[in-house]
Amino acid sequence: MKLITWNCQGAFRKKVDSILAHQPDILVIQECEHPDKLFLNLLSQKPNDYIWFGNSNHKGVGVFSFSDYRFQLLDQHDPNFKTILPVGVSGGPFLFTLFAIWAHNPQDKNSQYVEQIWKAIGHYDPLLRAGNSILTGDFNSNKIWDRKNRVGNHSDVVDRLAEQNIHSIYHKFSGEAQGEETKPTFYLQRNKNKPYHIDYCFASNELIASLQKLEVGSYDDWISHSDHSPLMVEFDF
Repeated sequence: MKLITWNCQGAFRKKVDSILAHQPDILVIQECEHPDKLFLNLLSQKPNDYIWFGNSNHKGVGVFSFSDYRFQLLDQHDPNFKTILPVGVSGGPFLFTLFAIWAHNPQDKNSQYVEQIWKAIGHYDPLLRAGNSILTGDFNSNKIWDRKNRVGNHSDVVDRLAEQNIHSIYHKFSGEAQGEETKPTFYLQRNKNKPYHIDYCFASNELIASLQKLEVGSYDDWISHSDHSPLMVEFDF
């Protein structure tokens, strides 16, 4: 299974062919316009299934299947977490839960970004304990921005997931520590001199054992499309 997550920075209908060239089985897109608008221009390949959620038809989170995988937005979804979606995934060799994440909620002034994820993983703790999980998307966070006196920072999220045997695939694959990433996923104001690593794919240990490949898109290949580069992960199932 090839999973790709990418914050496309809007207007996905104009960029979709660039990401489909990498042949994802499952595609998670942040700042994705409503599929009704997208499908008018999605000419090269139609998804076999999809889920979309957002407060505006212009920007939300889209999860698309270009394989046999099928999706169900789980009943446990709490819209208070906006664009952190618990999705049941079937159609493969086993069931798993995919949390499609765009950590961005301007209505929650005290918990707009990574604190949204902190709240969500607390709420969805029974799902995380119930079986294999993947959490992927734009976390808008990095250890370098931890506020030590505030509960729910990036390190708190990493540690809480580790208690459930869920870890960042990038860090497992690269051997790099949190906050010391050498491959950025985001360039502030599309400036190559302002790189940060803020997009992640966390997975249960059982899934990480099937990891085959991880790739972060390069600045040169993706900056004309977005201030983010895609994170591409391949599993042997």
